[in-house]
Amino acid sequence: MARVTVEDCLENVDNRFELVLVASKRARQLANGAESELEWENDKPTVLALREIAENKVNASILVDKPVSLIDEDALLGDQDAASTEAQGDWSTTKS
Repeated sequence: MARVTVEDCLENVDNRFELVLVASKRARQLANGAESELEWENDKPTVLALREIAENKVNASILVDKPVSLIDEDALLGDQDAASTEAQGDWSTTKS
């Protein structure tokens, strides 16, 4: 009872190998709570991912990871400011 075929998907992806990568990544995103581009219609995440690819709602661009900052730069700068203020406080107490 397949609702989508590999051939339908290959119209929007370069080859079968890329299709596997795109479909698996998108299915994982959907399983982890990502919003779907289509209605679920009681589908499993893998079927929904293939339907999205067949309807050209998802493509190989999802394979490119967006840069993620693992460090909150504002918090880091805030910590440095606090540390320099504390250091200045230490100097002022040793001068007296």
